Amino acid sequence: MTVTPPPPPTEFPRVVVEHPDFYVVHKPALWLTHPVHARVEVPDVITYMQRETGEDALSPPHRLDRETSGAQVLSRDTDAARRFYTLFKQHLVGKTYVAIVHGTPEWERRTVDAPLGDLGLGGANRVLIRQAVVPDGRPAVTDFRVLERRAGHALVEAYPRTGRLHQIRAHLFHLGLPMVGDKLYGRDPDVFLEFMVTGQTPDLTARLGLARQALHAARLAFPWDGAQVVAEVPLSADLRAYWDGLERLDPVGVTAPEATTPADGSMTSAPYTRRT
Repeated sequence: MTVTPPPPPTEFPRVVVEHPDFYVVHKPALWLTHPVHARVEVPDVITYMQRETGEDALSPPHRLDRETSGAQVLSRDTDAARRFYTLFKQHLVGKTYVAIVHGTPEWERRTVDAPLGDLGLGGANRVLIRQAVVPDGRPAVTDFRVLERRAGHALVEAYPRTGRLHQIRAHLFHLGLPMVGDKLYGRDPDVFLEFMVTGQTPDLTARLGLARQALHAARLAFPWDGAQVVAEVPLSADLRAYWDGLERLDPVGVTAPEATTPADGSMTSAPYTRRT
């Protein structure tokens, strides 16, 4: 069977914050963070930004999954890259995500403290990389907050306090709230295998609701030169369109109460040039 190649990109990385030491860019969904060898050609942020800026030293101190959109840091030189390595190693970078999930939880806030590891092949699982809550897994903690509920879905904020593989998606699945569009942790456990054979077909998109998982890196906060840098990226257009479309099915949405800013997410920003 022929693999369906991804369509040409219609959205491109955009600089959100420009600082002498780094960029924060909006990574579009279906873009890789850095180039890899794949069966089909897939655009990547590093190659694009190096070409656009002429800065060959650009490098990513962290990585977003191909299907995840949102805030991506790129260091501009080796010294900045080393500093970011230390910040991430010391867990001083706060990352806030927004996801659209199936289900409407009764709680407003929930902290999931549940170890994650390989689910293992066998039984209903035929995917080697699928993670799950397992007794011998690595510690994993995620704070969740419901932002809004609508037509059997919820808009959920996620703040991972550890950095495990697929942590947010696996913890949401553990809560019984599979993410819209998720091929690994969605409602159909065999979708990922179909995708690996066929690629993203129109039929697959129709069944999943979206061509990608509904996960967006909305906010980054980290200390730099004695101040706190905060970068925010509004919800991507495709996720906003999906969420707004649910309003036609459920015109009376329920919004959760406002929450306070996380302790490590001070709104005092270091000097930078903000682009709109």
